[in-house]
Amino acid sequence: MPRTPAVRDSRRHQWEKNRVHHPRSERVGTGVTEHDTGLDCSDLVFHAAYHHTDATEELADAFDVPVGTPLLKRTYRTRHASESAPFSLVTSYLLRDLIAANPALLDPANEPWPGGTQHQLHTVGIEVDRVEERVTARQPTPVETTALELPCGTPVLVLRKTSYDVRGRVVEVGRITLPGDRTELLFTTCLERW
Repeated sequence: MPRTPAVRDSRRHQWEKNRVHHPRSERVGTGVTEHDTGLDCSDLVFHAAYHHTDATEELADAFDVPVGTPLLKRTYRTRHASESAPFSLVTSYLLRDLIAANPALLDPANEPWPGGTQHQLHTVGIEVDRVEERVTARQPTPVETTALELPCGTPVLVLRKTSYDVRGRVVEVGRITLPGDRTELLFTTCLERW
């Protein structure tokens, strides 16, 4: 049975940012998964889990904070309602002290958050300025093979997402593991005119 494909276009970040100031009634209708797949909210099954953790050496380096700094680890799994495998395996980290001013951001019961992470950060006065995404390909781990229901020999694409605010601070670090058999990455570079 063919799986629902997803096209992850780099313009998705500007699309999400543009929606930060839209009313909740508009933001609640679609998110980036709907944007990437063309599906409706009613077609999707969403799951989020939150865990309080401390920055490892790798994450401390990414955020430019000391090892052990408190973080909020968020894992997301979204799938088509008629399929059992998620579109991707998403893990996102936020600095807990940076978002603590809005306790709603620490509660997974508020997911899916209308407007996504950029709107969440906006609620505590953070504007995302740029998003860097680095993509590598590799063979999946056994856990990833099972979770994504990958055919034998199918590679995964691993996207490391780093979001920076207007002050140049790293405000989110994410790792998205995408199934190579049903994901297309589309990079659009808008060039300023002379």
